[in-house]
Amino acid sequence: MFRFEDPQYLYLLVLLLLFAIIRFAGYQRQKARLKKFGDPSLLRELMPDVSRFRPGVKFWLLQAALALLIVMLARPQFGKHVSHEKRTGIETVIAIDISNSMLAEDVVPSRLQRAKMMVENLVDNFTNDKIGLIVFAGDAFVQLPITSDYVSAKMFLSSIEPSMMTTQGTDIAAAIETATHSFTQQEKIGKAIIVITDGEDHEGGAIEAAKEARDRNMRVYVLGVGSPKGSPIPIPGTGDYLHDNTGNTVMSALNEQMCREVAQAGGGAYIHVENNSNAQRQLDEELNKLEKNETDSTIYSDYDEQFQAVGLLALLLLILEVCILDRRNPLLKNVSLFRSRKPAEGMTLPVLLLAVLSFAMLSAQPAAAQTDRQLVRQGNKHFQRGDYEQAEVAYSKAVEKNDKNPQAHYNLGNALLSQQKDSAAIEQFQKSGQLETNPLRKAQSYHNIGVVCQKHKMYGEAIEAYKQALRLNPNDDETRYNLVLCKHEKQKQDQQNQQNQQNQQQDKQKQDKQKQDQQKQQNKQQQQEQKPQMSRENAEQLLNAAMQQEKQTQQRMKEAQKQGQRRQNEKNW
Repeated sequence: MFRFEDPQYLYLLVLLLLFAIIRFAGYQRQKARLKKFGDPSLLRELMPDVSRFRPGVKFWLLQAALALLIVMLARPQFGKHVSHEKRTGIETVIAIDISNSMLAEDVVPSRLQRAKMMVENLVDNFTNDKIGLIVFAGDAFVQLPITSDYVSAKMFLSSIEPSMMTTQGTDIAAAIETATHSFTQQEKIGKAIIVITDGEDHEGGAIEAAKEARDRNMRVYVLGVGSPKGSPIPIPGTGDYLHDNTGNTVMSALNEQMCREVAQAGGGAYIHVENNSNAQRQLDEELNKLEKNETDSTIYSDYDEQFQAVGLLALLLLILEVCILDRRNPLLKNVSLFRSRKPAEGMTLPVLLLAVLSFAMLSAQPAAAQTDRQLVRQGNKHFQRGDYEQAEVAYSKAVEKNDKNPQAHYNLGNALLSQQKDSAAIEQFQKSGQLETNPLRKAQSYHNIGVVCQKHKMYGEAIEAYKQALRLNPNDDETRYNLVLCKHEKQKQDQQNQQNQQNQQQDKQKQDKQKQDQQKQQNKQQQQEQKPQMSRENAEQLLNAAMQQEKQTQQRMKEAQKQGQRRQNEKNW
């Protein structure tokens, strides 16, 4: 594939048309002046050494050289080549629970969003490892085969939602089994299965699947998301909560005991995700214990610069133009390259073009030789054009060149934020705020952190970020407005949480009351059935009633077994 890195320079090609018009006008004016001296045919006989065509050839050679210089300034790039690199790392398959229960908001902003942020941070910390992505609910399938392409992993991660799964429920065993078949066949390399779930296993078999994975030299790690106290499951866009078949509100709680058992059976560890940074640190410590080995990774490099070949061709044209004389010189008699021209006039344009060529070759260096500031300016061009992915690449290279450049971190955060990579953007804004010495720009970093947290309804974190920004820039009215708005929303959020807790208590009281009523009815039936003496007829009646009740009980048991088989379809969380 061919492209220009700086195509705006191609507009300079209009100069070629302007020079051609000037040349044609000058040629016509020269002919008119020669006619004043006499007949043109007679004048040609008086000037036998003057060539009619050489000046034109020299002009078009200069035009071609100038066109090539302009093309060189536009930095032509050709092709994307694929290279294979040897890296030392591990293989990791991440299985994310996307059942409806992951929409519960007992963690902010929700269990699923917190899981996404956790995975995004995990991918950002990977350097030489391979990663795969699996999503599961009542079933499991591979979302991203194991690869070293972290950009694709983030892209697939941002698109997962519970609506992707037609079969709801939570089948952790299916997720682990799918993950065990997703690794490469390479031996003597650490293989980790990271299951991110709320632990509501509806199908069973997870412990057995984890043991089987351990027997195949794989380690199963479980990241529990949610609260053990339980939370209702909101239905998006309705303001209501999910109900079961009996009409009761579904309360989804984190089953930590089951998560620990699965992780222990898989030879891994269980980590409760309360704080992303702490959970990330614990997981990194566990993954570092795995055996690392050399892997073959496919790397897609940037476009290759082709300006050198264009510049060389332009230089050859300029040399050729200099070597061609304006007048005929048979047998090279009295050779003088510039005898027909005044030195000042003959060399002005070629020397000028040579100077432009030298400047262009110095300014159009490959990206590898650019400084961090040049890379930041390059990223700014992409960002202004709305090409946020290329801007991210340029800013990332600037950060690699100079990790202490606060502007590079800040701009990289903006590029990530424009691509909805919010957790990575927050990390860059935090680094920019730590490195920046200018109070106003430092305040802007904290302001952006507050905007991201406010977007995800993390009002407590947003309030702290806005307060920090106002300490640095008290005159920022927008930050002050957002701070007030977040305080108001946090108050509403707290009230809603209190209301949810009250509703949970009321539901629990109703359930307790129902159990008490059922117990009273059972006691009453037992009292009625207990009689000191009875006649033969009464005994036969009671026997028939007991037989009839036994038949009904067996029928109910059969129906319950059928319902147990249909459990996967009935439980939609």
